[in-house]
Amino acid sequence: MWRAIASNAITLLIVGLFLLGGIVLFGQSQYKAEGPLEEAICLRVERGSNMSRVSRDLEGKGAITNGTLFRLGAEYSDKSGALKAGSFLIPAGATMADITDIVTRGGASTCGTEVVYRIGVTQQSVQVRELDPATTKFVEVAAFDPKAEEFPQSYTQVRGQPDTRYRISVAEGVTSWQVMDALHGIDLLTGEIERPEEGSLAPDSYEVRAGDTRASVIERMQDAQRVLLEAAWEGRSDAVPLSTPQELLILASIIEKETGVPEERGTVASVFVNRLKRGMRLQTDPTVIYGVTKGEGVLGRGLRQSELRRETPWNTYVISGLPPTPIANPGRASLEAAANPETTDLIFFVADGTGGHAFAATLAEHNRNVAKWRQIEAERANQ
Repeated sequence: MWRAIASNAITLLIVGLFLLGGIVLFGQSQYKAEGPLEEAICLRVERGSNMSRVSRDLEGKGAITNGTLFRLGAEYSDKSGALKAGSFLIPAGATMADITDIVTRGGASTCGTEVVYRIGVTQQSVQVRELDPATTKFVEVAAFDPKAEEFPQSYTQVRGQPDTRYRISVAEGVTSWQVMDALHGIDLLTGEIERPEEGSLAPDSYEVRAGDTRASVIERMQDAQRVLLEAAWEGRSDAVPLSTPQELLILASIIEKETGVPEERGTVASVFVNRLKRGMRLQTDPTVIYGVTKGEGVLGRGLRQSELRRETPWNTYVISGLPPTPIANPGRASLEAAANPETTDLIFFVADGTGGHAFAATLAEHNRNVAKWRQIEAERANQ
């Protein structure tokens, strides 16, 4: 009898083990199987949360089919204790294993809200953006003047969230005074700064965190510009009549301010290089404007004849060669255009009414282009 009981027990144990193994295999297959999400979602994990709360949230959003299986899978893979706070993009069809990896990996949040502080040539703005999981693109939800008396509620709400991301976006052609002024107005940053040298800051997008110092942001911008300038100088054409990297930076800043059409940079650069080679004055309005404003904001009006004749260190209608300093912070494209301009015989250009310029190699041709521009100006004034 005991032998029969033992045999039956062993049989039941074996069956049980097979059943347990089957359950484990089934659980593993479900844990790694494609999930039910038809569209991506943004999952927010609060600081101090745990896998139980996350699993309930995922079930509620329809991202997983079984919260218990999700928690067991995370525990089995030894990742339960590695849960990170933040906002995470869960793609359509994500497996439970995928989701576990997403919410436990280090690094910045992959979705949620970002605040962009934009430093432009004519204005500053703050933009609040949220990621649209369906398109995985950021969508603007608010934009405002950083010098406004009151900020919108959407901004004050996200400023207190630990996973909000922040960026400072610097436009090509801004002056160092404009950057300094804008940074002093960003409540996210700390500390005081003095005006950096003109041209020393690389226009780009910089991710920052609450509590970062303004000095550290400036240092990053200067390091980036130093790298760009060194690369442009090393790769410059032998035909460029420039003696130092600083002269290249000055020329690039003039190119940056002279045209807003990317395709024109190389042509504009060729005009200035041709003038330098012939000993002609550059005669470019942006240098005159810098002599008037010193880069502290925009002029906001046309130049007066008295200003065109006024002698300042930057007035290239009066001085020969390059001005003593850059007149703005040029970007990579303008640095490259200054280092490798197009090969042309052009020495004149004037606005053509489309946002670009009409170029000429002779004075007669230039005068015809000027006459066309004057006619356009007169027609616009009468509209």
